[in-house]
Amino acid sequence: MAEVIVVGGGVGGMVAALLLARGGHRVRLHERLGRLGGKLAERERDGFTFSLGPSLLTLPGLFRELGVEREPVRLDELCRYRFADGSRLRAFGDPDRMAVEVDRLAAGQGAAWRAFYGWAQGCLAASRRTFFAGPVGRPPEAARLGDLKAVAPGRTLHGLARRFFTDRRLRQYVGRYATYAGSSPYRAPAALGCVPAIEHGDGGWYVPGGLARLAGDLAGLVAAAGVEVRTGSEVVRVLADGDSVRGVVLASGEREAADAVVVNADAAALYGRLLPARRRVRGMARLGPSSSALLILAGVEGRTEGLPHHSVLFSADYRREFGDIFQRRRPPRDPTVHIGCSAVDDPSQAPPGAENWVMLVNVPAGDPGRWPMTPEDYGELVLERLAERGHDLAGRLRFTELFTPADLRDRYGAPGGAIYGTAYGGPAAPLRRPGNRGPRRGLYLVGGSVHPGGGLPLVAMGGRIVASLVEQDFPVGGASHVRREGGRP
Repeated sequence: MAEVIVVGGGVGGMVAALLLARGGHRVRLHERLGRLGGKLAERERDGFTFSLGPSLLTLPGLFRELGVEREPVRLDELCRYRFADGSRLRAFGDPDRMAVEVDRLAAGQGAAWRAFYGWAQGCLAASRRTFFAGPVGRPPEAARLGDLKAVAPGRTLHGLARRFFTDRRLRQYVGRYATYAGSSPYRAPAALGCVPAIEHGDGGWYVPGGLARLAGDLAGLVAAAGVEVRTGSEVVRVLADGDSVRGVVLASGEREAADAVVVNADAAALYGRLLPARRRVRGMARLGPSSSALLILAGVEGRTEGLPHHSVLFSADYRREFGDIFQRRRPPRDPTVHIGCSAVDDPSQAPPGAENWVMLVNVPAGDPGRWPMTPEDYGELVLERLAERGHDLAGRLRFTELFTPADLRDRYGAPGGAIYGTAYGGPAAPLRRPGNRGPRRGLYLVGGSVHPGGGLPLVAMGGRIVASLVEQDFPVGGASHVRREGGRP
């Protein structure tokens, strides 16, 4: 039995803690904030509830396998896209309806979408046997000879879109999947094109009451498994000798010994502050940060007829937009805007006769104080762009609040507010991101900044991967150096 300390109570940290405790290890979890869940969070104001993180659940079976009993609702319409020319694409969960809708948008392209979807299914199957199955390194036994070819190595996501679609709007639709990893479609690997196989295969789901309910469900399972949870408890240093971790130091000055330390924090924070490793920091810097986000939380008066849970209003020039974010390092003047409104059919999310809008635009990671305009002025620009694209909220706003890259930085310790750590800068980038094993025996990493990536399903997979690594390295019944050394690190 190992003594395990988990640093950070995001979804990845909770999954790892839960599985290790169920496996017979003694686990203590420290979370700096007053609640568990990490980016799976919400903001309440004046009877409105806003999701600050994920608002769409995919692969719900991952959470059912952990013991989450809450039943989500499958969405018929995953998203509604509006392009700069005013045309629209309704992305239905059912693949056959989706192909018909694509044909309606661009005659003859429905067959191309079916071919693209078939490719995505093959890519997902290969990824499940390889990339999602364990840590980066030697391929698992289930891997097949054709798996590498199935993920289109050497091709970018934009290149993949060009392979299947002649219509520029459909290429833009495919390129959006790069933003699921905080990256540019012109540099991100084609493998991100497997996402439609998840959304149109296993479906996109909504959790009544908001996705933050999942955080509470996981927290309850963690406590029931016997994990000692300490919220409001900050770890400021990971202790290690030349070969192994020995424990952690808390902000209070208290030292706690451990055989294994699982860090559910941004990898840059680990190697920059908790256990400095300059070479690893330089390696991440070469990849560059992922994008950040500006959220506009709006209490909206009245009900919008036909509004779906999710809408995306595309910019007129996608290449220029991502050039602004990743090369020129400024918020785009013509941003793509994602609108989430869970009050569409969930009355718990807004007062009667009102809607909760969360508007998200991708912006560069970094200090918003260095932007050409203030976040408040940029928020006004976003609302102007919305009005130009058919969503004029003038006279309907009860209030708005901004959630900026600085808030992401301060709340979650993400350098510059980068949501996913490093960007996917090149087809091989997923293999160059930080791995799940650290440079000392007993040190492990989990969360959106490390393998296998960000988003609820991937961080849950990462929690499973890390738990399996700890089990391999510290089998139940083995000796604990903490006990041998009397509990002193």
